[in-house]
Amino acid sequence: MPAPMKTPRRSLTVTSATLLSLALSLPVTAPAAFAAPKPSPSATVKPPANMSTVGGERLGRPGTQVDLASGVPVLPKDLSARSWIVADAESGDILAAHNAHWRLAPASTLKMLFADTLLPKWPRTTEHKVAPSDLAGIGSGSSMVGIKEDETYTVHDLWLGVFLRSGNDAVHVLSAMNGGVENTVEEMNEHAEELQALDTFVVSPDGYDAPGQVSSAYDLTLIARSGLQKKDFREYCSTLRAKFPGETTKNKKGKKVRSTFEIQNTNRLLTGDYDISQYEGIAGVKNGNTTNAGATFTGVAERDGRVLLVTVMNPEKGEHNEVYKETAKLFDWGFKAAGKVTPVGELVPPKSAETDDTAQAGAQPGANASGEAGGASGGDASGQPVASAPAASGSSGIGTALAITGALLVLLAGGAFLVNRRWPLPDLVRRRNRP
Repeated sequence: MPAPMKTPRRSLTVTSATLLSLALSLPVTAPAAFAAPKPSPSATVKPPANMSTVGGERLGRPGTQVDLASGVPVLPKDLSARSWIVADAESGDILAAHNAHWRLAPASTLKMLFADTLLPKWPRTTEHKVAPSDLAGIGSGSSMVGIKEDETYTVHDLWLGVFLRSGNDAVHVLSAMNGGVENTVEEMNEHAEELQALDTFVVSPDGYDAPGQVSSAYDLTLIARSGLQKKDFREYCSTLRAKFPGETTKNKKGKKVRSTFEIQNTNRLLTGDYDISQYEGIAGVKNGNTTNAGATFTGVAERDGRVLLVTVMNPEKGEHNEVYKETAKLFDWGFKAAGKVTPVGELVPPKSAETDDTAQAGAQPGANASGEAGGASGGDASGQPVASAPAASGSSGIGTALAITGALLVLLAGGAFLVNRRWPLPDLVRRRNRP
């Protein structure tokens, strides 16, 4: 597939800087707006005094921003994250935030932007034979799904590897299919600009630590909201487990056979762990953890018809699963506070949506707006549940949000958005008990 025409990148009045991705060995020229210092756990623990005001003036202030009026529950007192945000996924209202625009290393939460940029490009049945060059430049210690050279995988397999195992090998193979890592990085930066995720600068498409690679709790929430407009994105980020193709071998009769192995989602609010339960109503989105970024997570959950997004970046507490524990506390607060608290800001719509004030609330989006991978998704236009769709390419149909209190991910036909600030999601997580 030929690479799309390149559009000019954003430029501001700060001195331009040239960034070198040591992990990828690829030269990348950073726009001036993103000439940020290398993220590091030892860097200053104080946010900048002046940050971006995209989404509202209060979001540019350091510290916690919330309006606690009568009847509004107080925020959890033991939050340690450097940055976090609680937002209504459909209205875009930001219920509370803490250093929302602080540019920090994003780790694998950046894969949300990777998926939102590339998912519509190929049908999920597209096959690709992996060349050695496809796996070149993967950073040491990267999370991997287990892709092997000279084996053939479907696009569906590769996206399962990205979302469930956070596989940097799957990201690199898809990037190779997209014209290479450098082209993919450029497209991701262009898409971030379109989404108005202006705190974000991509150096490595998989989120691997790289000098100058940054995002923010605000941007990651914005990116997740965009991704959740795409039904393939919703399916993959809510899948608990799936079968992944293994290596081709010969059996005793000399016949070539290829086994599969199970992969599980690393999102602990979706799967649970020994010290944390599955979160009621959770349906994704993406977690990350690297040396520089610490633990990062963006989650989406639904309760009583309300859908919230929460992003938490780099909790300072060293407890196991701390990022999920703080996210769960913020979800609990958000569901209690929603409808009672005055918003402190908003999630802005994409630039292209802002320019069309005449869009109607039920308008059919274009192919890229619906975000199906080549138009072939596990859900269909009649609103059939993804989880009941036939499994494809070794995927286990049991995987999609079935293990959470009988949860079932259901898609609403004809997803749309409103440009006047409200950007409703499709019927994301309407839950029902098992029959």
